[in-house]
Amino acid sequence: QVQLVESGGGLVQPGGSLRLSCAASGLPFSSYVMSWYRQAPGKARELVAIITSGGGSITYADSVKGRFTISRDNAKNTAYLQMNSLKPEDTAVYYCRAARGATGGYWGQGTQVTVSS
Repeated sequence: QVQLVESGGGLVQPGGSLRLSCAASGLPFSSYVMSWYRQAPGKARELVAIITSGGGSITYADSVKGRFTISRDNAKNTAYLQMNSLKPEDTAVYYCRAARGATGGYWGQGTQVTVSS
């Protein structure tokens, strides 16, 4: 079956960095659009970044532009989210998603990112 497993979350001080990974299995990874979402307590899940199947098109939420970088390695069936200059408002559970369209697709279980001094 399809599995998406996120890793790399943790506690970091403001201004610090983290790199999240999303390892996929059970699907033709290179044909899926990969995206990262986050959900803070009491808030709706929001799109953070999205990368097309070949990596040729990338979109970021305004709140993370210039600080976060999404990438993928189709040979390793893995997507990444490099997060720099982290702020307390980046604190959330981060989820990866694999999809071929605007709806449906597959989700990982999430990884907690906490930015605090």
